Amino acid sequence: MMKRLVLYIVLSFSCCAVFAQPAFKGGEQALAAFLKDHIVYPEFSVKNCIGATIQISFRVNKNGTVDQVKASPGLGIDLDDEAVRVVKMTRGHWILQPGIEAANLTIPIRFEPDMSRCATTTQMSREQAITAYRNRQELENAVTNYYENKYAGKADTSKESYILALKKQLGFDDELIDDVLQQAADKLKQGDQDGACTDWKFIRNIGSDRADKFITQYCK
Repeated sequence: MMKRLVLYIVLSFSCCAVFAQPAFKGGEQALAAFLKDHIVYPEFSVKNCIGATIQISFRVNKNGTVDQVKASPGLGIDLDDEAVRVVKMTRGHWILQPGIEAANLTIPIRFEPDMSRCATTTQMSREQAITAYRNRQELENAVTNYYENKYAGKADTSKESYILALKKQLGFDDELIDDVLQQAADKLKQGDQDGACTDWKFIRNIGSDRADKFITQYCK
């Protein structure tokens, strides 16, 4: 099991007027505890000791639901996706002042590496890892698109050797699958079935059947 990094959460709010500011049930400390308890530090950033402050903006509606959740700005890596996922999980935990239909908020969430494990990682190596993550998206899409088409009977199987070489280049191996399975299990334990399904379907779409039983059981 991968060693987790340390997560620190710093909160601030932005909306149209002070009196309209939504309240998280239990207050800011409860919100910080909720986010800390539900964040699953994502696999790529764990391995590369990447820390950052991700600004998450979203709207709270009068019934406590949240929408328009996005990283603004983000790093363009997996930390963005995880911060967005967890903010979506806060639906139902917000209270608006009477007469207010909706309000916009921004929450900065700071991820910090555990320096006892990451002390030898340099800023340059982190920046290189971030650049590599962004650059690899096209290659990753080539792999997942191939297997999606293969399952649908539409893939050009003459390209399979190229796809297998891409998988090796990207590190899509059993160790990564173990990490993503653990990540999905953590999300399912939190009650985030959609997030877990995203991870299981990723495993399937890189050509592995190790998540198929979970997809059958949990994912429609």
